[in-house]
Amino acid sequence: MVDFKGTHCPKDVILYAVFFYVRYAVSYRDLEEIMAERGVAVDHATLNRWVVKYSPLIACKARCRKSATSSSWRMDETYIQVKGKWAYYYRAVDKFGKTLDFMLSEHRDEAAASAFFARTIENNGWPEKVVVDKSGANLAGLQNIN
Repeated sequence: MVDFKGTHCPKDVILYAVFFYVRYAVSYRDLEEIMAERGVAVDHATLNRWVVKYSPLIACKARCRKSATSSSWRMDETYIQVKGKWAYYYRAVDKFGKTLDFMLSEHRDEAAASAFFARTIENNGWPEKVVVDKSGANLAGLQNIN
């Protein structure tokens, strides 16, 4: 796990503060108040140092513990409305229905499909098979990655 040697606070307090900051969009000063409500007096600058130091380490450990995905993927995109604006929603799932990755894009083109495939492959490894619809952009994006 992550090394917490030399810290003055217990590991659980640091993990809670980092989780709360990353999970909910709060400022360091708001997080300072939240921690004070829970009986922990910690300065906002200390919270900043904890987030900067520990969030990348925690993310790395979480990626290492992520379950393996199947070698067969299904990829599709659809047109959805988000906060009043229309966007293309790209989504990839494995053969068990586990969502591998998703992305919102303003455009449905080769560049967007390539960016989506590149990010999905970077996070999940290379698949043996990818099932896509007959969209020219998706096929071109997949061929661009190969």
